[in-house]
Amino acid sequence: MEKIKVKNVIIGKQFEDSTNYQKFLEIVKKKKIIVHVVEAGQRINIEKDFYFDVLWPSSKSGISENSMNNNSLVCKMVYQSLSILFTGDIESIAEQTMLEKYKDTNVLESTILKVAHHGSKSSSIEEFINKVKPKMALIGVGEKNTFGHPNASVLERLENLRL
Repeated sequence: MEKIKVKNVIIGKQFEDSTNYQKFLEIVKKKKIIVHVVEAGQRINIEKDFYFDVLWPSSKSGISENSMNNNSLVCKMVYQSLSILFTGDIESIAEQTMLEKYKDTNVLESTILKVAHHGSKSSSIEEFINKVKPKMALIGVGEKNTFGHPNASVLERLENLRL
């Protein structure tokens, strides 16, 4: 935001303060950027047949354990028949909570899964991946990163789906 022109920012409801969040607030105020705070249950319409459904976080069930990661913004983008589930940095506890929240629906099912938390071992539990039923999974990670992402067990769970 300091280097490019930004008019609007969409962020998830915040449950914890941090130095980074305070810096974010300073920048948006200084540059007069409009901030939209969203939470589960809201829809962001882009145009006809193109929208984002906000699935997480929920003010009714925010997670205190590793709050910054587990209350990451999770959105399902839908464009005609294509859907992508963007999972942020959520970990298994948030995945489990979302499984419970959406257990009687197919809301999580998506054509493409952006794998949570760079494929870390603390995310992408089997039940969550099975509920999403992706045809493709994408992992955002740098080659030879110091965290060892993606984790081999996450890759194995994805491979078992025969993506």
